[in-house]
Amino acid sequence: MGAGSSHRGASVFRDLLRRPVSEDAGPVPAQVTRVDLRGSLQLRFVDVGSCNGCEVEIASAFAPHYDAAQYGARLVASPRHADGLLVTGVVTHNMEGPLRQTIAALAQPSLIVACGDCAVDGGIFRDAVGVSGVVSEVVTPDVVIPGCPPHPRDIVSALRSLSGR
Repeated sequence: MGAGSSHRGASVFRDLLRRPVSEDAGPVPAQVTRVDLRGSLQLRFVDVGSCNGCEVEIASAFAPHYDAAQYGARLVASPRHADGLLVTGVVTHNMEGPLRQTIAALAQPSLIVACGDCAVDGGIFRDAVGVSGVVSEVVTPDVVIPGCPPHPRDIVSALRSLSGR
């Protein structure tokens, strides 16, 4: 790969980041601080209150059939080792604090990926008693992946857009 290919990847990266899915996906984020992923994407996965449908599809996205790892995406055990968070579910009252602590533990700059309708707009749990809000009310997501649940192909595609592979 030549020197020009990294510049092209950077512009694609900037164009794809922070693109809202729809008008109700939350506010359009401010200017992106570029995160240099160098072809890989290390994500800490956090479920803040989902039905586990998204988790099944994320597991499929990283399983051999869709194999997100071949495009440089990996799930890691610690936010200190991560480039960002992959968040599913509505933010429940009990998980708002741990989500904020996990975000604070990330090295900066970092990425936030909201995965699934619940994380993006509240989905069917939006008005439930135990719900504090959606991910965008805690932190502005860089990428949103809609769907209830999103297809593994869509999850892999979003992660590929971030890793540039």
